[in-house]
Amino acid sequence: MSYRNALGTVSALTLMAGVASAETSLTIAIVNNGHMINMQKVAEAYTAETGVELNWVSLEEGVLREQVTSDTATGGGQYDVINIGMQEAPIWGAAGWIEPLNFGDEYDVEDILPAIRAGLSHDGQLYAAPFYGESSMVMYRKDLTDAAGVTIADNDSWDNVKAAAAAIHNPDEGVYGACLRGKPGWGDNMAFITTVVNSFGGAWFDKDYRPTIDSDEWRAAINFYVDLLGNYGPPGSEGNSFNEILALYNEGKCGMWIDATIAASFLEVDGVAYAQSPNAGNPVGANWLWAWAMAIPAGSPNAEAAADFIEWATSKEYVQAVGNHPDFGWGSVPTGQRASTYALPEFQAVADFAKAEMAAIESAAPQATDLKPYVGVQFASIPEFPEVGSAVAQEMAAALSGAKSVDEALEASQAAADAIMQEAGYY
Repeated sequence: MSYRNALGTVSALTLMAGVASAETSLTIAIVNNGHMINMQKVAEAYTAETGVELNWVSLEEGVLREQVTSDTATGGGQYDVINIGMQEAPIWGAAGWIEPLNFGDEYDVEDILPAIRAGLSHDGQLYAAPFYGESSMVMYRKDLTDAAGVTIADNDSWDNVKAAAAAIHNPDEGVYGACLRGKPGWGDNMAFITTVVNSFGGAWFDKDYRPTIDSDEWRAAINFYVDLLGNYGPPGSEGNSFNEILALYNEGKCGMWIDATIAASFLEVDGVAYAQSPNAGNPVGANWLWAWAMAIPAGSPNAEAAADFIEWATSKEYVQAVGNHPDFGWGSVPTGQRASTYALPEFQAVADFAKAEMAAIESAAPQATDLKPYVGVQFASIPEFPEVGSAVAQEMAAALSGAKSVDEALEASQAAADAIMQEAGYY
């Protein structure tokens, strides 16, 4: 399949818009995850087809969030297209920081999974288009669990999962029972930790938005997390997030990994099996919901060309372009964003993780409940959350490394969160 055919409607879209020319240049800030890195090569055909030059700024997750937030909030104008997620999109859209997205009928916005589309919208208006979506699940080496005589079930108890990690842990052979996020950041260690807290019956805030980090539920969850990863995880786990653990897993060093469903696209070891996330009695919020999406900062002088690029990069045609690309193929297409992807025979033939991934996404529960008054699973959809989450993330990393006790870290976290929420005027 030629690049021209793979790109399909790109030429028509951009020529009708009247913005694509050899002089058009877009600066795009992306997270340095695998699908985003792949996009740089796939998009070479977009430039060849449209004449639009694409300048990529690829950043580690925490750095990306910091730089994109600062630039967008101040109207810095450094980027034409930015990677953001479900925490930022509705808030930034309501604040007027990013442009609304309105695409043509061929884009088929209804094909975007409902939970993903809702999480990137405000008052029914889409403000960021999903490049890929994800929940979280267990990815484990079934050859190791079989050899150890243990099993991991869907929605298993944390105690059983911990016992399985202990059984397959063999550091003398370079295999660690559980590889889990420990690197500080509200979207790094706290993404996973929050799902553990949720599963123990905890929440970030009460109905008055007072932090509840000093609760018994948080204490039980963090003690469990520190014990599990401290005893059965790799050394230096406080420095590991998605990319670091993916590398460890593909080196055969992880018996189990509980993380983003999108990771399954990049696992290169044999014998991987999948299970829905464990819990400690409360399954609601035990698996997260997220999308890395593309948005346009308000006031971008290249907004029209940026919208055309986003329309292509998050389209059905882009999925086809990746699937037919000689360097990638159907096992590398971005998932979790469009229902139609899961119906493609070519994708079904290579994606043994697809059923588990979709089950996780469909079971994620971002809605507000009696237990948590806010929207969001692993985050709270309020403007102050990134500051709160980042402060707590540092304390959790300190507890994991042994620099602080769990009680000390929780006390400091509660104090920091309380100060932020008070200053914001919540109480």
